[in-house]
Parts: sequence; C-alpha cells; structure tokens
Amino acid sequence: MFHLRTCAAKLRPLTASQTVKTFSQNKPAAIRTFQQIRCYSAPVAAEPFLSGTSSNYVEEMYCAWLENPKSVHKSWDIFFRNTNAGAPPGTAYQSPLSLSRSSLATMAHAQSLVEAQPNVDKLVEDHLAVQSLIRAYQVRGHHIAKLDPLGISCVNFDDAPVTVSSNVDLAVFKERLRMLTVGGFYGLHESDLDKVFHLPTTTFIGGQEPALPLREIIRRLEMAYCQHIGVEFMFINDLEQCQWIRQKFETPGIMQFTNEEKRTLLARLVRSTRFEEFLQRKWSSEKRFGLEGCEVLIPALKTIIDMSSANGVDYVIMGMPHRGRLNVLANVIRKELEQIFCQFDSKLEAADEGSGDMKYHLGMYHRRINRVTDRNITLSLVANPSHLEAADPVVMGKTKAEQFYCGDTEGKKVMSILLHGDAAFAGQGIVYETFHLSDLPSYTTHGTVHVVVNNQIGFTTDPRMARSSPYPTDVARVVNAPIFHVNSDDPEAVMYVCKVAAEWRNTFHKDVVVDLVCYRRNGHNEMDEPMFTQPLMYKQIRKQKPVLQKYAELLVSQGVVNQPEYEEEISKYDKICEEAFTRSKDEKILHIKHWLDSPWPGFFTLDGQPRSMTCPSTGLEEDVLFHIGKVASSVPVENFTIHGGLSRILKTRRELVTNRTVDWALAEYMAFGSLLKEGIHVRLSGQDVERGTFSHRHHVLHDQNVDKRTCIPMNHLWPNQAPYTVCNSSLSEYGVLGFELGFAMASPNALVLWEAQFGDFNNMAQCIIDQFICPGQAKWVRQNGIVLLLPHGMEGMGPEHSSARPERFLQMCNDDPDVLPDLQEENFDINQLYDCNWIVVNCSTPGNFFHVLRRQILLPFRKPLIVFTPKSLLRHPEARTSFDEMLPGTHFQRVIPENGPAAQDPHKVKRLLFCTGKVYYDLTRERKARNMEEEVAITRIEQLSPFPFDLLLKEAQKYPNAELAWCQEEHKNQGYYDYVKPRLRTTIDRAKPVWYAGRDPAAAPATGNKKTHLTELQRFLDTAFDLDAFKKFS
Repeated sequence: MFHLRTCAAKLRPLTASQTVKTFSQNKPAAIRTFQQIRCYSAPVAAEPFLSGTSSNYVEEMYCAWLENPKSVHKSWDIFFRNTNAGAPPGTAYQSPLSLSRSSLATMAHAQSLVEAQPNVDKLVEDHLAVQSLIRAYQVRGHHIAKLDPLGISCVNFDDAPVTVSSNVDLAVFKERLRMLTVGGFYGLHESDLDKVFHLPTTTFIGGQEPALPLREIIRRLEMAYCQHIGVEFMFINDLEQCQWIRQKFETPGIMQFTNEEKRTLLARLVRSTRFEEFLQRKWSSEKRFGLEGCEVLIPALKTIIDMSSANGVDYVIMGMPHRGRLNVLANVIRKELEQIFCQFDSKLEAADEGSGDMKYHLGMYHRRINRVTDRNITLSLVANPSHLEAADPVVMGKTKAEQFYCGDTEGKKVMSILLHGDAAFAGQGIVYETFHLSDLPSYTTHGTVHVVVNNQIGFTTDPRMARSSPYPTDVARVVNAPIFHVNSDDPEAVMYVCKVAAEWRNTFHKDVVVDLVCYRRNGHNEMDEPMFTQPLMYKQIRKQKPVLQKYAELLVSQGVVNQPEYEEEISKYDKICEEAFTRSKDEKILHIKHWLDSPWPGFFTLDGQPRSMTCPSTGLEEDVLFHIGKVASSVPVENFTIHGGLSRILKTRRELVTNRTVDWALAEYMAFGSLLKEGIHVRLSGQDVERGTFSHRHHVLHDQNVDKRTCIPMNHLWPNQAPYTVCNSSLSEYGVLGFELGFAMASPNALVLWEAQFGDFNNMAQCIIDQFICPGQAKWVRQNGIVLLLPHGMEGMGPEHSSARPERFLQMCNDDPDVLPDLQEENFDINQLYDCNWIVVNCSTPGNFFHVLRRQILLPFRKPLIVFTPKSLLRHPEARTSFDEMLPGTHFQRVIPENGPAAQDPHKVKRLLFCTGKVYYDLTRERKARNMEEEVAITRIEQLSPFPFDLLLKEAQKYPNAELAWCQEEHKNQGYYDYVKPRLRTTIDRAKPVWYAGRDPAAAPATGNKKTHLTELQRFLDTAFDLDAFKKFS
C-alpha cells in the first residue's frame, strides 16, 4: 500500500487549489510551477475496501490501470482518476450505481471530478508555456534585438524587430514566438493575452508585482531583450550570476539617467567626434585610423573607468589596436594634444635611441584625477604592433604583475581593459589563448573588460567570409563570460551596458565582453576606398547621421540642453584643439620616452640613462651556496611524503653539495635562491616547468599521500626573502610568452623566465619574439629583462625536439658583422650589452648558466636574454661546476678558452676549433680518443651575441700556426655558422679562412633515424679532427 501511495504521489500533478496557492507565494521554494512529490490525499480509513490484506491486490490493479485504463473495471478507473484529480477523502471510490435519482446525481459528481483534471493540466501547461516564453527571450532575445545602426546586419537572425507599444498583437509575434520557443508557442492563444500569470523566480520583469497579464509580460520582455541591447548570458552555468544579469536588464525602469549624466555623455561625445574632425581638417591625407562611426567608444571607456574607480580601482592597464588609438590617448588617457599633433609633422627629429614607431602604435602612462570620482587613477596604454591581438596577453601579464607588487590578490585595485576589432577578435587564436589564462591561479587578473569595436567588416572582408559563428564575440562563451551587444547609435544604452560590465567585473571578478555594434565611416584607413568592395554598406553609411548629431537632437527635444549650450560645448573643444595645434608647431624634437607605457621610477637617472656602466661580480659566498644547496636537497615541511625516485634525486643533490659541486639543476637553484635573498622576485613559467620537461628541476614537491598538498622549498630559504613563483602554464606558447613579457615590463627588479617544453616550440610564439622582444626597445624605448630558456641539442630525438632555431635569433641581432668595434673602449663588454637588442648565450657549464642568470639582474639596465639550454648535459657527469668558480670575484665567461695541453704550447697547435654548447663534450671525447690534445685546441663561445670580438681575437692570436674552424652539430644552413663566420673573419681582419665542420645543409632540423643521426655525428667529428680535411679547399 505504501508503494501505491508513493507511485501516485510521484505521478500526480498539483490540484487547482494547490496550484493557485503555489503561484500566490512571493518567493516559492522551487522555481518550478508544479511539485514532483506530494502526500497521498486519501487516508486508508476513508475508503472501506482498503485494508492491509487488500493492498497487494489494489497495487496490482493500479499498475494495470497505469498501463491501460480500459484493462480494469470502470469502477477502478473512476477511483484511480478521482484519486489523481485530488478527490477529498472518502469520495474517490464510487459504489456501483442504481437507477435512482440520487445515483444519477452521484454519477454526475464523479464525472465532474474526472473532467476537472484537464482544467488543472491546462493551468499548469499555460504557466509552463509562459515560463518557456520568458526563458526563450532570455536565451535568444539578442537574436532579434535592434543592434545594427545601419539596419543591414548580415547575422542570420530575424532582422525585422517589432516596434513595441502597450498594445501587443499576438498575431504579429506568431513567427517570432515560434522561433523563440523552437517548436510552437506551447498552446497559448490570443485569448490568453489578458490572462494573468504568476511570474517565476527566474525573471525580474514584474518588479514588485508577482503576476502580470501575458500582454504585459511580452511587452516587458521585448523592452528588456529586443531593443538596442542584446544580452548573451544563459550559457553561464552559475545561477547567481544569471540572476544578477537578469536583475540588471529586466527590472522595469532600471536604465535611467539623470540630466547631469546625459550632459556629461554629450560633452564626451563632442570631444570624441570633434577630435577626429579636427585631425581630418588639418591632415586630410594622413593615415590616423580614426574612430568615425564608433565615436561612442570614448564615453564608453570613460564610463567603465569611472565605475571601476568608484569601486576602488586605482590603476587601469589598457590594450587596443590602432583604430581610435589617438582619440583614446587624447580623451581617455589625457595625453597632451600638442604631443599628438606634432607627430604629424614630417620634419620632427627623433631624439631617443632606436627607430621609433608609428604614432598610432605608441603607448602611454599617465596618473591623473578622475573628475567623476575625485580619486587618483593611473592609466597605462600598452604599445602594440600591427598584429592586432598580440598585445592581449602582454596586457594581462602587466596587470598580473602590478597586482602582485601591490598585494592586490583579488584584483580590486588593478584591472585591465582590452579593446578589439570584430574581425581580429573572431579570427586570431591568441584571443582564445588569452581567455584560457583568465582563470588559472598564476595567471588570473580577476576579470578583464573586453570592448569589441564591431565595425561589421575586416579591412575589405564581410563577416560572412570572416567567421563561422553568428557573432565575432562567440569565443568568449568558452569561459562563461557574459556578452553584451549594444547598438552604438544609442549612447545611453552603451553607457548602461558599460556600467553593468564594470559592476560585473567588480562583483564576480570574471571577464565580460561589450560588443559595440557600429560601422566604419571611412575605409580601412583614411586613404582607402571602401566602395570597391562594400558598395551597398557604404551607400547606407553615407546617409547615416552621426551619433553626436542624433544624441544632441534628442537631448534638445527633451529639454536637457538647448541648442546654444550644445554649440558652445563644440566651440570650446575646437578652441582647445586649435591652441594645442599652435603650440605643437614649437615642438622640434620627438621624445619617444614621453610615450613610455611602463616607466621604472628610480631605476634609471632622470634622463633615462643607466646609473653606471659596470656590473659587479656575480659570485656568492660559500656559506650561501651551502645553505641553498641544503634546502634544495631536502623537504622543509614536516610529515611530507615524497616519491621514492625523488628521494634518490635529493640524495644525489646532497652529495654534490657535500663535494662543493653543482649540476645544472643545482646551479639554477643557486641563482634563483640568491636573488630571492636579495629581494628579487623570481617567476618561472611554461609548460611543465615545476618538474621540468626532463625531470631534473622538481621545484614543486607533491605529497604522495595527500591530494593537492605541495611544497616549494625555494620559498623556505630565508625569513625575509622575496617570493618565488613557479607555475605550469596552459599548453600555449604565444599567449604565455606574451603574458610573461608583460609581467617583466612592470618592474626591473624581478627575474621573469619562460621555458619552452622543447626549444623548437618557441616558433608558436614567434609573433611575441619578432614584434615585442627583439625590437621592443628600438620601437618603444622600453627595456625588458625577460629570459627565454630554450632546450636545444641534436640528440637523435627527431626534427621536432632538437633545434631551438638559434639561427633565427642570431639573424635578428643588431650588431654589424663587418665592423670591428673599438676593443680598447672602457667597459667594452658592458657597452656591448647596452647597445645590443638582446643577449644570446649557449652555456656549456652549470656555473656559467648560474652566472648569466645572476648577471641578468645585476646589470644596470635590462635586455632580453635568450638561453639555449641543454638536455643530455642535465645529467652528464662532466657537466659539473665547482663552488670555486661561483665564489665572490667570479663572473660570467663570455668565452671559455682551451685550458688543456694545447694551451701549454700553443705554437704546436695545428687547428683551433670554435664551438658552443653541448658539442664541446663530443669534441673533447673524440679528441681524447684520437690522442690529439696537443694538436687541436677547442675554444667555447658561451655568449654568441653580442659577439665577443675582444676575447676571440686573443684566442686567434694565441695560436699563430693553427687553422681556424667552426664546429657545430646543427646543419650548415642552420645553427650558428652563418652568424659566427663573418664576425670571426672580421676579428682576424680576414687573415685566414674560417672552415666548417658540421652537418650538411638540410631542410629539416634533424633526422628522425637514430642510425643516421650517429652517422652524421661521426662524419663531422671526422672532419673536425682530420688535419687534412680542408687542404683541398685551400
């Protein structure tokens, strides 16, 4: 019997009385309009035939009735129907009827109970239909919002939104409702329009009203979701966040502005519009990538900054492409107008070092008072190349660094704003990579506001050809970022959306996207003719009234401003521009440092020069080396169980330290640990860096018995040390290297390193290397000390895991191979470093690796450091360094000369081999096997760029009878040969040829066949030690 009651309870819908009761509650416990479980309403005692002995029989009858009501007697059919209809106790059962009048009346009553069920069902179905309708608007209302100011959107949605008034004609909405509800309007009819329906808790359209007529429900949904704002958010899987967004857009009358706010908006539109018009009047034939067609961007950005400032943010870091950049610099960052205008003068001379960049690529840093909040705010616009989205991860990294240095662990003080173009946002993979960093522990910036300037065109390409998704912003859905589409010709809608976006970021600390649907009044640039490719679009644009004019007319009609006030605002800003233009004529010299996006106060002198041109010793006291070695070979946390294999590794480290020796992993530990002691933050990032690709580092220990319990011994070195950050990255090179570059921009007092899983994977980040790291200082006077660790070496691992492509890095070095510098210059080696664009090294000993890492911080300036790191040398028994080579007074060795028998009697040496990196160990092994240690000298070039002309000249002069040869394990058309040969020839004044010993030219970096690899190795070793090998070429 209990089972019968349970079955009935689960299957049975609400009675009419219970339904009304449920809807009348202001805050129902559940969001559904029917209950899944309820108590059986007819007590057993009320039905005379129900007893413990008959329960099995009744249950069998009930199951049979469930399968087929006609399979049981009519009396049972009536009983079960009445029970399900909610008949009062004692009335569900009806005894067999006689032909008396009273019996006929009873039969009619029973029939009415049976017929009551469809009415209850209809009530529930109608409320469910209304709920589905509301949800359909929330999910898909943006499809039919009026987003395109041109009215020609190519997005494949219903493009004819219905004008909403107080009279809603259901017939007009029939097709729309069919589309929204995907399969019919759930049986609602025109006769239901004035029916009152209780509203679910998942909507705020009722305001304080718990129920509304269907007509008003539809009207309010249209107002919330189908006007000039399209809200995409129902894919978010967090109920609280969805409710927050619903409340912001559905609450009646929530989008209200005071007259003062409207006047401020108008003034900002005046500045945005008139700035572009002024540039067009003065320099009509110059490229400036103006903002015409999306002038509302300036007040939009200022609104985001105002709201964020009010919420406590005092530092905003921005990244953007070139369109509108000058306007943002002038009216958001507040760069002096004369500094912008003088950039258009072709006679302006460059004062700083470097080659400079176009005016619409430059960055800026400025601290000012926010006039709306009366709080100080710092604004930084990061310089960027024409690779539109490449600056995204750089901005993220700089933001993360600024948050780190000010202890902002929740992103309440420092935030980022990223601007995008529609075509680039959809088309460039770096956007996706950057989004996937947004919530990772060591990379999150606690929410970025993304603003897409959606011109609905990419250069000359229609969206139909530029993306497969309906919107350019669909990539943001992967991280549950809400997307607010807005018609840019409705400035008040834009301002409201920007306020909500800033509030979202402040509330949830997650990314958010504002899609400004606009147009581009000119071509790709001011010289371009768009009518070639988009004739219909640009015919419409020619007719389009500017947004400033539209909004001014609206405010005049509302009485918020009058025409003279509006014209006065225009003339006031025009006068500011004219006066700045006059002053700009006095500017004769361009100071690129005035456009620096990341100044380092106190690091340089006031005129931006290094405070010295010397570098102290990079060695350490022995007790410091012992202390770091002790921590590196232990577990500084109690009751922490490590892996047995790791115990053996730590034991080996202890033995090395006891013997006053370091291997590669320990040398790195010594460098990092000593810098932490000196207050230098060290951050190592990349794929699998915590353990190390080759299982040598183990900077993060994992408890074998407790999930997620880890220990970083490096953070247990000293009581007041700087923090050490080591973090496995996502499987991204482009995004993560850009992020670390941005992190390194923020402060010179940090060692920031990115390690590739294998060196050749750096080509996935080639854009960051080519556009930022290599030329960054030359273009933007922006120094950066980032370190790239690139595992490199021909070890039979195939073409994809061998070469870090050193030839590419060396080709981009800015030194002249044909000019011998002044070798007598004071501090020659430091001056070389100061003049280069980056430093390229390939260390052959752990000690030299230790020194070059420490030198990176002890130098009085910052340069990128490219390190080709070893693989087999990590465990090579000969790749060890004694503490003696790491003590005070020791330095990084740019060149390691021959120190064996050949150096004792240099006149007997017949061949001087130059090499770099791991191949040295192959050469010494072969030389020893051939017993040629007196005839062949081997000199290691540890620092390839800047080229050590001075030290190599001494080496060449030391062996007057030796022929010179360069030996490398890479193929001849790769590696270092093409870089080293002309510089060696210049060093010796071309007195001798420089021969080559190495692999032959090849298309692939390495063979995939182990036997071929060994054959190639032996062949070039034979060449290197065959003293007659080059005679045929003499």
